[in-house]
This record gives sequence, structure tokens and C-alpha cells, in this order.
Amino acid sequence: MTVRTLPQARTEIDALDRQIQELISQRARIAQEVAHIKQRQGDTGDHYRPSREAEVLRAAMARNTGPLTDEVVAKLMREIMSACLSLESPLTIAYLGPEGTYTQAAVLKHFGEAVTARPVTAIDEIFRDVESGAADYGVVPVENSIGGVVSNTLDALVHTKLRICGEVTLPVHHHLLSVESDPSKVSKVYAHAQSFAQCRKWLDARLPKADREALASNGAAAQLAKQEGAGVAAIASLQAGKLNGLNILASNIEDDPSNTTRFLIIGKQDPTPTGHDLTAVVLSAHRNQPGALFTLLQPFADAKLDLTRIESRPMKGAPVQDYFFFVDFIGHANDEPVKKALDAVRANAAFFKVLGSYPQAAI
Repeated sequence: MTVRTLPQARTEIDALDRQIQELISQRARIAQEVAHIKQRQGDTGDHYRPSREAEVLRAAMARNTGPLTDEVVAKLMREIMSACLSLESPLTIAYLGPEGTYTQAAVLKHFGEAVTARPVTAIDEIFRDVESGAADYGVVPVENSIGGVVSNTLDALVHTKLRICGEVTLPVHHHLLSVESDPSKVSKVYAHAQSFAQCRKWLDARLPKADREALASNGAAAQLAKQEGAGVAAIASLQAGKLNGLNILASNIEDDPSNTTRFLIIGKQDPTPTGHDLTAVVLSAHRNQPGALFTLLQPFADAKLDLTRIESRPMKGAPVQDYFFFVDFIGHANDEPVKKALDAVRANAAFFKVLGSYPQAAI
């Protein structure tokens, strides 16, 4: 091992920084050339390719020899890709606003900083923005490890023509934020309903008398806490606290430290197989047929497909015994064994729809 003096180490770092910067610039120029190649081939769509990006991130982690962690290496590569992609085709991503929500954090984790993040006020609006072309992609929450599924997202997926193009998993840490500096003075707390569910034990123990008012997002909760001032607090992210100039009265107040939210990327693409894919379908069984659900799911077992999630939702406007079943499994719809299984499921279903096949989250 070479023993360097401090000046020698700094000189070597400066030289490496120049090399890194030169290589990033070279990569960016090639990315611009890729855009021109695609244009000559008649590809006029956006240049974001979920499968390609997932493969690049996995390759970066596979090459990693330390001392940086795989996750850090992947995040660095994500930002380089994001900056280069913005030279090819700047992306607009719709998310559940306002600024400071966990959905915005999911946008930045998946797409990097070099995108235009477009906040909207409801999950339905995210779908409409992408369908209309006002946004290239949308990021929607679908389930939380404590609070369960996000029903608005599942309901919208049944009827949309959009596809699931990717996923993001985000550890969620909640913080009690206020203009106050003394938690004992808090008499009202704003938060999203899911956040109240995720922090119920802490609130019951520390703020049992405080009123709880659910809002559309934690970002909105932080804004109200700032506007209303004394006696009011919000449960939200650190970023929301910084944006609104709020004090941190308590950190990590979620009941489960492993609290994680999963988000879906929605768009108009059908990602190609990567070998690390998930497929999501929604289906319904014929009524009044004993064993109908078992019959529907049997082809998955026959094909030895690993089901990762099964969720039921009542059909809107239908009798209470009619349900949609949302099924996720490992594999891509273009894989031959998966094709055969889906054909068998489709033949027995009253309703059947593939919501998308997409790369599993790399980080």
C-alpha cells in the first residue's frame, strides 16, 4: 500500500476529479449522439428506457468493489444518467404534491434530479396528466408496509390505458414538525391518513389529547402547520420541514422502523425483459362458481410462477360480492411460460387485464 503525504493525496484526488469530469462529459456527448441516432431511425418518443436504466444500475452495483456501498454507487450512476438523459429528452414527471411529499422523494430516487417534477393535488390527476401528455410519466403510491394498499391507485389502474413501467421502494421516516419548539403545546396535528395510521402508537402515547385532521398529503400538512402557527404540528418529511421553515419536534415517530412505501411508475411504455422483472395483472372471477378464484390462480402454480402479492378490491357499482383481484408475480409477460399461464388465466376470467411488466427496483 502506497503511503502518501497529505499534499500528494490531494494532488492525486484533483487529477482523478479531472478524469471523472472528462469521462462524464464524454458520456453526455455520446448520449446526445444516441438521441440523433434514434431520430434518424424514426424514434420520436422520449428516450427514457426503464429496462435499459435498470440494467445499467445493476451492472454498476455488480462492478462495485468498495469502499462505497452498492446503493451509493447506484445513486451516483442514477444522477449521471439523469443529467445525460435531460440532454436527450427532458422529462416531466407528475407526482402527488405539494413539494416535500414522499412521492416527490420517490420521483427523485427513480429519475434523478434532472427532471421537471410536476406536483398535482390527487392521484387521479397524475393519471390524467400522463394520459393527456402533460407529463411523460407519473409516480403513484401503491402500498405501505404498515398502512396497506392505496385504494385510489388500484382503482385507477383498472380503467387506465397507461402501463406500469417501473417501481420505487422508499423507506419512510415521519417527523413531527411545527413552528412551536415545545411539543407539549401542540393541540392539533395534520397529516395524511396513512401517516396517522403509521404513527398511531406514538401519537397515542405522546399527544393523546391533540386533534388529528387528515389531509390529502403530508406536504399540505406542513404548509398548514406553517400557516396556522402556534399549537399546530404536521407529520411530514424532513424536506417538507425545510421547505416550510418548521422546527423538528420529534424524529422517526413511525411505529415500525422498517416502514416502507412502494410506488409505481406509470406511462405509455411496455418495458422489455431484463431478467429481473415483475408483472401485474387485475382479474375477476365468474360469480356463483365454487372454487372460481382457485381455478383462476391455478395456472400460476402450474407454471411455477412466484406470486408476490394478491389484493382484492370491491368493484365500484357492482354487488358487494364482486371483487377485482390484483396479482403481482415474478417474470415478464413476454416470457414463454408466463404467456401460457396468462392465456390460461384469461380463458377462465370474467375480467382480465395486464397492468404491466416492468423491471424490479434496482435500489
